[in-house]
Amino acid sequence: MTMLSRVLGLLRDVVIAGFIGATASADAFFVAFKIPNFMRRLFAEGAFAQAFVPVLSEYRTQRDFAAVKGLIDRVAGVLGGTLVVVTGIAIMGAPVLTAVFAPGFYLADDPVRYLLTTDMIRITFPYLLLISLTGFCGAVLNSYGRFAVPAFTPVLLNVTLIAFAILAAPYFEVPALALAWGVMAAGVLQLTFQIPFMHGLRLNPRPTWDWQDEGVKRILMLMGPAIFGVSVSQINLLLDTVLASFLPAGSVSWLYYADRLVELPLGVFAIAISTVILPSLSRQQAASSPQAFRATLDWAIRMVMIIAIPAAIALLILAEPILMTLFQYGELTTRDVSMAAFSLQAYSVGLVAFMLIKVLAPGYFARQDTKTPVKIGIIAMLANMVLNIVFVLPLHYYWQLGHVGLALATSVAAFLNAGLLFLGLYRQQVFKPLPGFVATLIRLLLAAAMMAAVLLLIVPTQQLWAEWLWWQRAWQLLWLCLAGVVSYGVAMFLLGVRLRHFRADSSTIA
Repeated sequence: MTMLSRVLGLLRDVVIAGFIGATASADAFFVAFKIPNFMRRLFAEGAFAQAFVPVLSEYRTQRDFAAVKGLIDRVAGVLGGTLVVVTGIAIMGAPVLTAVFAPGFYLADDPVRYLLTTDMIRITFPYLLLISLTGFCGAVLNSYGRFAVPAFTPVLLNVTLIAFAILAAPYFEVPALALAWGVMAAGVLQLTFQIPFMHGLRLNPRPTWDWQDEGVKRILMLMGPAIFGVSVSQINLLLDTVLASFLPAGSVSWLYYADRLVELPLGVFAIAISTVILPSLSRQQAASSPQAFRATLDWAIRMVMIIAIPAAIALLILAEPILMTLFQYGELTTRDVSMAAFSLQAYSVGLVAFMLIKVLAPGYFARQDTKTPVKIGIIAMLANMVLNIVFVLPLHYYWQLGHVGLALATSVAAFLNAGLLFLGLYRQQVFKPLPGFVATLIRLLLAAAMMAAVLLLIVPTQQLWAEWLWWQRAWQLLWLCLAGVVSYGVAMFLLGVRLRHFRADSSTIA
């Protein structure tokens, strides 16, 4: 279901690129969409879920159904009430939000992008309220092993935006405004979709405002630090958007299209695995099962590495062909594709780290340790800021990386973040790789290197890609993907990698 959602998300971006390209209105929409989307990851997928699921799992393990239902009601009341206030303030203060998150639009005296972004923030920000409540329902469903429904829910966002782009955009003077209305409509659909499944568990929340509840207090205490611990990568990406607003028009869009392609393997595999293991790790911690806890983390890291390593190399080699095949139609120009390809290559350098962060962080949150990821996250964020200055500012005539420097700084900071998370778990003896882990990793690296050699030998020249029609590009890209998958699989087999190296004990992941 997660794969279906991500593939449709890619299709959504293909459609959006055709309608608005990398224009000033596109920059405005991506900023207006990214702000509530960023906060959604803090309130829903990120800090909230990482704080709520361990506490809910503990209630399920140690208390009766009435206590679980009471916790859900009170959390729904506090979360919903807080978000109503935040959303109202954001709508009234939309001009200030635009100036804060896209200061380049304001300081550069760019009235088109600034005013359009402000208008669209007022339309899109209620999405934060709707999708955060959707994420709350999804966290409950995940805790009860109902993974398919929350994983399918984002499909509704993608389908809605595609429909608004195709059916509604032609009737708007500024087509990007249609997409903004599509975002809010999608929020309504996603929340409505999950309510019947909550009812099936007899857990439909009756919101109750109670800040003093013991469970609510624990969640809030865990949630505050977790905002940094789980969302550093997203904060860094948001900082990229802030700095990109000072760069030439189109920079925000180039980074967006590149980020969307990195999000495909990140979402399909890393976030899906992270979603599955958090309830398991939480129950194993509550049941005092350290061996099962370590086995679950070991399995998650192996599963991520088998995909992350070849995906990073493939994106690095095929960045421009992929972007040309998917996006170079309608309003998106050849120059836009080239600029986005540079940033995609920079992001792909950090893909392994981005994916590892998603499965290492639950190792802390399941034990209700949010302080350590916070410290690590702050270190990584400060490093990212310093690297932004080093890579982006024109310190030297030959050293002006522009938007590519923003992406590269984010990737380097992600490796620092992932490395410190891993080291912390190892030093606390919470995680130690099981026998065969290092040997398997070396084999994966060698197999990925063989795949890279094959791709470099058969990838057509950029000139040919530019001359081909869309169906010729699609066919060639499909052929390259198949060649990469086959060569990687054959290389792994020849190097002795087998399915048993990635198989989890069914009693562990349950």
